[in-house]
Order: sequence, then structure tokens, then C-alpha cells
Amino acid sequence: MQLSQIVYDFFQLYFWVIILRIFLTWIPSIDWSVPFFRALAIVSDAFLGPFRKIIPPMGGLDFSPIIALFALQFIQIAVVKILLMLGL
Repeated sequence: MQLSQIVYDFFQLYFWVIILRIFLTWIPSIDWSVPFFRALAIVSDAFLGPFRKIIPPMGGLDFSPIIALFALQFIQIAVVKILLMLGL
């Protein structure tokens, strides 16, 4: 398997981790101290955190994850394209 495919798959997995985190925030009964949910929050918030600092919630809605997902997709495309151009 080429490095570009591994990197692509990693970005896809991370994208879905963030999507899962977003959907789980809509469930108020989730205990975020449970190890699985805590790990999910730590991994996803590492990328979402900076976007939340830049883009404040508007009208009670947090649009920062949408911008973060667009940025993640842009980074994925750029990195994979570079790796493909290098033959990796």
C-alpha cells in the first residue's frame, strides 16, 4: 500500500471521528468522562479547538466544526496530491 493511500485513509478516519463527536454532542445524557468518549473528545478537540477560538458561536450555534471539516478536507487533498506527485 502506498503512503498516499495510508495518509488518505487516516484523514478519512479523522473526518469521521470529528463527525461522530459532533453528533454525540447533541445527546445530553452522554457521560464524557467514560474513557471512550473522553478519548474521542481529546482526539477531535485537538483539531476543533483552534477553530472554536477563531469562530465564536452565533445565535447559540457553533459553526466552527463546519469550517474545520472544510479545512481538514483541503489539507487532505493538498497532502495526498503532493504525495502522489512525489510517487509515494
